[in-house]
Amino acid sequence: MESDLGENTMARSKRLNPLDASWLAVDSLDTPMHVGSLLIFSLPDDAGPDFMRRLVTHLKSTTDFASPWNLKLRSTALRRVLPAWQVDDDIDIDFHVRHSALPAPGGEVELGRLVSRLHSRQLDFSRPLWECTIIEGLENKRFAMYTKMHHSLVDGVSGMRMLQRVLVTSPGARKQPAPWAARPARVEPAEPAAPEDQASTGGVVNSVMEMVRKQAQSVPEVGRALARLANSGDKELTAPFSAPVSMLNGRVSGARRFATQQYELKQLKALAKAGDATLNDVVLWLCSTALRKFLKDSNALPARSLTAGIPVNVRPADDQGHGTAISFIMANLATDIADGRKRLKAITASTASAKDHLQSLPRAALTQYTMLVMAPYILQLLTGLGGRTRPVFNITISNVPGPSETLYFNGAKLEAMYPVSLLSHGQAINITCVSYAGSVNFGFTGARDTLPHMQNLAVYTGEALLELERILSK
Repeated sequence: MESDLGENTMARSKRLNPLDASWLAVDSLDTPMHVGSLLIFSLPDDAGPDFMRRLVTHLKSTTDFASPWNLKLRSTALRRVLPAWQVDDDIDIDFHVRHSALPAPGGEVELGRLVSRLHSRQLDFSRPLWECTIIEGLENKRFAMYTKMHHSLVDGVSGMRMLQRVLVTSPGARKQPAPWAARPARVEPAEPAAPEDQASTGGVVNSVMEMVRKQAQSVPEVGRALARLANSGDKELTAPFSAPVSMLNGRVSGARRFATQQYELKQLKALAKAGDATLNDVVLWLCSTALRKFLKDSNALPARSLTAGIPVNVRPADDQGHGTAISFIMANLATDIADGRKRLKAITASTASAKDHLQSLPRAALTQYTMLVMAPYILQLLTGLGGRTRPVFNITISNVPGPSETLYFNGAKLEAMYPVSLLSHGQAINITCVSYAGSVNFGFTGARDTLPHMQNLAVYTGEALLELERILSK
């Protein structure tokens, strides 16, 4: 697992693990590999007319940056082969932190358009790989904070933990630090950097050999797991490349669309209990049902069911590190089943089988297993075949647990948080949701040029929720 770099470590660096490095390798203008978050706040009751100006000034006053906000790619001859992070001690805060305002009326449509434009732009690889935009002018005395960071530095769970470092439960608290200044309670030292003159000789060889040695210990378990995935008699276990070709899996450009929906967590949990399913199963059912209607609108619903790639957190509860610590399961979305109750049953059986399969692996083998399962997806992107051949799976759907209490930032109440995710060739839509203070917040990120009217998909999940209530009340 990744760990935060220690303080004053310009003489130190940390090489990326293979999964984190792969997100850098496939980054391009059409497929920028950053993930984002959109936080919506209501102004404090005592906020004066200069509240936003003072808040932005406070955020830009940071001179001491915490990891991973202070990390940039180390410039070496083997940067693409063995990338490493190094601490940047000369960060231009005005470049990374911007202040914007919405045109009237400052509603969800105007906010969605602005976030779509901001999320479409690739990060500057010569600087620390993050940006933050404070957005004022939302209706009902609200403002937003949109932040994006490269996926090689953060995943959904680590990003959520970084966020919670600066949010508090007290509405009266003030002078909370900017997110990029907050540090975890426990920080582990970084590994010493290889001297520059060893970057292409002994240091590299030793590093690679050590990686191979560690991974080789897990080969038997991983081999058995892959064989079961490819040749299993378990009809519920979804294998890579079992997905049909669909309009969701074409080539993409860099332009994005973003839409949101918010539902009550209590309502979704009650439906999960009534349907003998999990909360994740209900989320998948809502997405599956919405996707059925969305594709039928274009007369493009495949006869065979769509499949979903579902990131699974494998980070220990006490791990405060950055980087990615995820594995993947694949599930059948049962979009070929018209009956809603039968569709839920099929989804529940598929996810249960996928989880059992992943849990059969020892923890030490998870990274290697994830890399091997995801290798076809990464290779499609590296070779330019993404969006031109059969997809590994049709869509990524994530559900990230978030804070259960109402939170505040410098007196402003956090009303909602929405994830903004990444896309790639062959993956033109991503649905990620996060729970917060009794709600489940869905973020829909789509390729603007590949999926016309993508925002309809968000509306259809609301219709699907009403449908599921009717089904399970019978």
